Amino acid sequence: MSILTSIFLTKHNTAPFSQIKLNDYQPAFIENIAAAKAEIDAIINNPVAPTFENTIEAMEFSGNALDRLSSIFFNLNSAETCEEMQKIAQEVSPLLTEFSNDITLNEDLFKRIKAVYEQKDGLNLSAEQATLLDKKFKSFSRNGALLSKEKKLKLREIDTELAKLKLTYGENVLAETNNYQMHITQESDLKGLPEGTIEAAKALAKSKELEGWIFTLDHPSYLPFVTYADNRELRKEMAIAAGKKAFQNNEFDNQEITLKIAKLRFKRANLLGYETHSHFVLEERMAQNPDKVKSFFNDLLDKAKPAAQKEFAELTAFAAALDGIDHLEKWDGAYYSEKLKQKLFNLNDEKLKPYFQLENVLNGAFTIAGKLFGLTFTEVFDIDKYHEEVTTYKVKDEFGELVAIFYADFFPRKGKRNGAWMTSFKSQYIKDNKNERPHISNVCNFTKPTETKPSLLTFNEVTTLFHEFGHGLHGMLANTTYPSLSGTSVYWDFVELPSQIMENWCYEPEALALFAKHYETGEIIPQEYVNKIKESASFQEGMATLRQLSFGLLDMAFHSNNPSEIKDIKAFEKKAFEGTTLYPDVAENCMSVSFSHIFAGGYSSGYYSYKWAEVLDADAFAYFQECGIFDKDVATKFKDNVLSKGGTELPMELYKRFRGQEPNADALLKRAGLLK
Repeated sequence: MSILTSIFLTKHNTAPFSQIKLNDYQPAFIENIAAAKAEIDAIINNPVAPTFENTIEAMEFSGNALDRLSSIFFNLNSAETCEEMQKIAQEVSPLLTEFSNDITLNEDLFKRIKAVYEQKDGLNLSAEQATLLDKKFKSFSRNGALLSKEKKLKLREIDTELAKLKLTYGENVLAETNNYQMHITQESDLKGLPEGTIEAAKALAKSKELEGWIFTLDHPSYLPFVTYADNRELRKEMAIAAGKKAFQNNEFDNQEITLKIAKLRFKRANLLGYETHSHFVLEERMAQNPDKVKSFFNDLLDKAKPAAQKEFAELTAFAAALDGIDHLEKWDGAYYSEKLKQKLFNLNDEKLKPYFQLENVLNGAFTIAGKLFGLTFTEVFDIDKYHEEVTTYKVKDEFGELVAIFYADFFPRKGKRNGAWMTSFKSQYIKDNKNERPHISNVCNFTKPTETKPSLLTFNEVTTLFHEFGHGLHGMLANTTYPSLSGTSVYWDFVELPSQIMENWCYEPEALALFAKHYETGEIIPQEYVNKIKESASFQEGMATLRQLSFGLLDMAFHSNNPSEIKDIKAFEKKAFEGTTLYPDVAENCMSVSFSHIFAGGYSSGYYSYKWAEVLDADAFAYFQECGIFDKDVATKFKDNVLSKGGTELPMELYKRFRGQEPNADALLKRAGLLK
């Protein structure tokens, strides 16, 4: 079996996971890189004068097999990895970085692109073609094409080192997550914990041939523990263990790696003529520059901080009255917040979870996508998958045409990183009059079914599923000519709009009635619970906003300044958090060294985009609310102007075409209860 092609002899050209062996990957990468280089050489050596078709379009469709191989390999390196795969990743990442640099630093290729770019006004290009030309030109000019040979060499060195460091950073966080377990043997230590959590911990212990219960840092185990366990000392142990991942001066310590990444990004930006990494990144974002991001943060901080301080004082008073706690620590936050929420709303996850069986929630997301966008999802069993727990679906439109293949992977396991994400195994694009449909995957970490219960989700997990499904819809409904402009290939601060807007349906009675049914009785969730879900939606929103802002401020602290003076990451982080701190600092903990979004993923200088997109999603959903949450006309406008368009035009233009106006931040503040 060869994986050296972008076309597989499978149904719908899906990846033949079961036939791929680990030792296939490295030779495949070497061969595909060589083939992609040959395609680029053919463009460079074309004797015909540069045109949009023979240069820009030809480049866009070059290296298709390499792109396909990379998506399969790196997606599995996140969802189903092992030591051997991580070793291969470390070996092939520098090869891919070198290949990427070979393209962007190739003077002859850039001359052809520049020749086309300089005559763009007379080429009569469509909006999508004009965007592609602009993107190709900038991908070269912003990444070293105009540098001297000496500086180009330096850029190659930086990029190669960064690629390896980011991989190592992520591997260390995964190793630290896997290396910790809390083994409980006294039943009294389980007091307060939900029955399902206890049962899952028992099953995990049994799988390891141990008596008692095992809790881990995987979210379905960790979050219920720190939220419900009455034993404060054990909550403390668990919280500190989570907070000190990669901060233990051991072989998996990320302190030096974090600093190296920040410093290399700064050097790279300087080399390219930018003040900082943030200045480089934000030039190609809706936010445009660090000052605009900081102004956005400060405006939200001004509105959220008084509310957060008031909420924290109420929580402190509540904990003191309930248990005589002198002062709240970080391991008390989730526990007493949940207790206070129960007191105020008489609502908790244990009351709600029976109504949110995973399969029902997923089918609810499918049904809502059907009502809004005319999609149907049918589970199929003849598509190869990379793990037995993955489920596969064929997605069709109202005319019965194939829209996408959808993979769902919902449970934690050893070779899978924490968190939730959407990804693609094959992009959508149009070539030779054929619309190649995408293969989209949602990956989450929810509680597994046990011997007595199906997988029951917390309400937060319900919104997580809808969030990732929103990203999935952005990928599935893509309808562009060029793969690099398709689906989620949009400005980073626009990419969260489709995901975050989908969360809104989780709070609407009309939507909840479609899927929130008791797993044993089939009873639809009581209206009383629905009302309380809505009432409690803005519970401690000030504190939640402050927390989100703190992450964004930490990101900007690392990337919108010169990091060369940072000597102590912990001290630097503490200073960055100064304006948003509510709880006392925990000396053993440091977030920066396990902040994978910005140091292993693609969110550097972009963490603000979650809040930025909340403004967009609140304003966009207000439009649905005005017309009806299942209004077909509004949904069609959203599909035609946002979901299907990818990155073919500037995000604000697409948004205004959908909404008829620029977004209004008041919609977010009102929804969050921060605007009276």
